[in-house]
Formats: sequence, C-alpha cells, structure tokens
Amino acid sequence: MSVAGVGEMTYLELSQEDGGAHKFYEVTVSGTTVDVRYGRIGADGQRQSSTFPSVAKAKAAAAKKVGEKVRKGYAPAVRGQRAARAVTRRQVTSVPSTARATAPVLWRFRTGASAFGIHVDEDHCWVGNQSGDVYTLAHDGEVLARYQLPDGVKCLVADDFWIYAGCDDGKVYDLSSKLPFAAYEIADDVDIFWLDIHEGVLNVADRDGGLTVIDHEDEFQWSRRSRGSNAWMVRADADAVYHGHSQGVTAYAADGQGELWHHRTAGNVLFGWQEDDAVYAGTARHVVERLSKATGRSEATYSCDAAVYSCATSSGGEYVFAGDLASSVYCFAADGTRLWKLGTGGGAALSMQYHAQKLYLVTTDGSLVCVDASESAITAAQGGTVPTALDVKQSAALPTYTPATVAAAVPTVSVTSLSGAGSTGGVVVECVQGPGGRLRVHVVSEGYQPSWNVQFPRAIREAGARYVVDGLHGSQGGFYRVRGEIRRLV
Repeated sequence: MSVAGVGEMTYLELSQEDGGAHKFYEVTVSGTTVDVRYGRIGADGQRQSSTFPSVAKAKAAAAKKVGEKVRKGYAPAVRGQRAARAVTRRQVTSVPSTARATAPVLWRFRTGASAFGIHVDEDHCWVGNQSGDVYTLAHDGEVLARYQLPDGVKCLVADDFWIYAGCDDGKVYDLSSKLPFAAYEIADDVDIFWLDIHEGVLNVADRDGGLTVIDHEDEFQWSRRSRGSNAWMVRADADAVYHGHSQGVTAYAADGQGELWHHRTAGNVLFGWQEDDAVYAGTARHVVERLSKATGRSEATYSCDAAVYSCATSSGGEYVFAGDLASSVYCFAADGTRLWKLGTGGGAALSMQYHAQKLYLVTTDGSLVCVDASESAITAAQGGTVPTALDVKQSAALPTYTPATVAAAVPTVSVTSLSGAGSTGGVVVECVQGPGGRLRVHVVSEGYQPSWNVQFPRAIREAGARYVVDGLHGSQGGFYRVRGEIRRLV
C-alpha cells in the first residue's frame, strides 16, 4: 500500500468488535515533513513530526509507517464515521446507613458527581470526580483551586512531589504545576480501572483484569493478563506490582520477569492499599485482608458487615480503616479487632486516606468528607455527641485550570533576561529529534546528566525548541521530572 502524494493524508483505523483495540493512525506528507497523528478513535490523539533531507525520503518514510500499521491489521477508513468507544464507568450501590451522621464529620464538600479520586498530604486534600473535576482543598475545608479535565477521574495517585489523575479518556494528567498536562496516554485497548505510579513508572489495572506497565516516556514496558477480571487494585513499590482482581491478588516482579505469588481472596477485590511490608485488599465478601508482600500469605482479616469499597491504614498499619456499601466506616487494630463502626450519613466511601488523626473519604454522592478519627472524638460519637458538619462552599473566584490551554499558555522568557541571572534558578532543557522521529527532551544546563531524558508535556514538544523550568528532580530510573513552571526560551 502506498502513501498518497505530497501534501495529502493517509488515514487508517483498527477497531475490534470484541472490545479490543479501537484506534486510528494518520500520516500526512508535506514536502520534506511527515506528520503523524495517532490515538483512540474519537480523540485528538498524539502528534509527531519528522523532517527528512528530501521529498522522496519523506514519502518513503511515510510509506514505511503506513505499511507497518497495515501489517498489524489497520485498514483505510473515513475519519468521523466510527464513533469513539464508550468507557466503563464503575456502577456501585450505596445505601446511606442513617439520615444523620453518627461519625464525627467535621466538614463536607460536595463536588456534584460521584468521586473516586483522593490524595491527602501535609498541605492539601485532593478530590477527583466522574465529571472530570479535581479540587484542591486546605485541611480545614477551604477550596483553593479547581482543575477541569476532559473526562471522568478514575483515581488520584502521588509519586513523591507529583500528583497524577487517571481519566476515562485514557490519559494520565500531571497536576503538580499550575497547568496540568497529559504525562501518559494509555494504549487504546486498555480501559483504566485503577493505577499507581512508582518512580515515574505507571502501572495500570483494567476492566479485563489486565496489568500494563509504562515508563516515563509513555512507552510500553510489559503487561500481564491475570486470572480474573475487573482489576480495581494496583499498588507498586521498588520490588513488585500488586494486582487485585476478581480472583484475588497477584504479585509480579517490578521488571515483569514473572509472577511472585498469587493469593485467592474471599471475594472480588474492590480496593487496595499498601504499607512497607504488606498490601491490604478490600473485598466484596465483607473483609479486608492483609497480605505479606514477601510471600502473599494472609496475615490478618478485618471483618465488616457489607461489601468493602475502600480501605486505608494509619502509618505502619497500626490502625486499619474500611468503608462499606452501607456508608459506614470502620476502624480496626492491626490484629483484626474491630474498634468502632460509625455511619457517615452520606454516600459510600469509594476511596479513603488517613492523615493526622483525620479520615478523609470520597463518596458515591460526590462528597469529600473529613472525619475526626481522634480517640476523644470517636468516644464522644459513640456516646451520641457529634459536631455539626460544615457544608463547604466554593468561591466564585476560584482559580480554574484546564489542560486544553497548555500549548497556548506556555509563557516565554528571553535569553537576555536569563543572562547573568543565576538567581532565577532556572534549568534550560532542549527538545531534540531522536531515532524513529521521536521527540526527546534533554538538559542543556551544566550539572545534570546530558544523556538523561526529561519527562515533558508532549503537547508542547517541538524539535530544536529550548525551555526553562524551575527545577528538575532525578529519578532512580535514570530520567528527570520537571518541578514548577515551564517557560519557552526565545
């Protein structure tokens, strides 16, 4: 098959009726430039541009790209005729346990849509919902900022300083600076259920029970198909990836070189948590199981009264918390002894996190809820005394950020303004075209490894362009991640 003439475009699609791949590949030749666009059908996709010494060589390179795709099953198509494939949205049942909370709820922020994503650190609370909204709040409930992402948020995860949102559009957005950007784009045939990131390596659990591992350059590393389906748990550390699905929890070596162990849980795994030496699996059979990371052996069981939708621990696993479908939250001692059970008076907790004697929940009714989990507050609640929960409102002047503005909104800075201005702390990086036309970003400033790649927004990569970033952080995988603002050097 040959590519169309100069200035024309070849458009291919691969769509499998059994729920597999559903993606497109477009090649355009304009003089000595070959532009490639690819991604999920119905999405704008990713773009790459390569320049060749002559028109003939550009056409030959384009023909080679098209031929490779045709051999993989792609076929000519008309853009826009085939609709985007629907994504799986988690269907859960929530039964509020009481009309009034029996737990000491301090404040409640209603996001307007069912919420799965949560992250709590020393400074902020984050919540992401199925409308694609991510809000940042202070610990007292003050709403600080809003991110509007293109699709529903499946989960929020942290990797050191960086905060990532996995969305139903198949992309994972970095929310660590003022403007979010797509740091990873998952393969078109992967329907994200949950994800985790460790040292820049992305681990994705999906609807079919599969596990996909992707590196910092958004490139496939390895994958495994589990014994079950509906993989709602994935946790990772330096040694392994812990994958929970309908048939239990399976641990794989971090480099993909084999299965380490498999444990059949009592019921489908609906949520997962980890500490240094153990993983915790919340199940549909009303229990949370603590499993040894080393052996997969069950070390303790935490029994609830309904299916467990979420779980978490205090530092070191001293206390174990769980949320069930009846909107109750539980606290257990490490050995499995139930210490208390209280109702939140709202939706069921789809995810949770404990921080500084407070339990934070995101729920089926779209709320971020802060529960006082201190001993005195729980004792008072068990005696029937709970505080009046603050109903948090967002300000009309709330700062709002969207990834759609990234390419247009990257500010510029002149070379002269940087001259002799070491106090700016800026690090200069450059986008270069590597093998296969791939655009990579390397460090130009002294004091860094010039051969290491920089994880960088694909939407603003342009061969030959230089940028100034506030700072870079080296990762164990041998690459840098950006911290702070990105400015284009002109």
